[in-house]
Amino acid sequence: MDTILYIIGGPLFLISITGYIFVKLRLKPEDSELDEYYYEFEDQHPAVARYNKWTRITFTATVISTLLLFMAAVF
Repeated sequence: MDTILYIIGGPLFLISITGYIFVKLRLKPEDSELDEYYYEFEDQHPAVARYNKWTRITFTATVISTLLLFMAAVF
């Protein structure tokens, strides 16, 4: 059981943390037109919506893989 959790959790952790770093560095919008948006409507901007979506996805995958690795170490 431990081996299966390590096989799934290890690569998932590496892929998701790499994806999270990529999203933070490459997808973060730095447009000057974002300054013109009112803060309540900022999420409606396509670049910000894509950035928020992929940040949530990669962070969730990182948390799940960390939990899998923790379960493999404990059990």
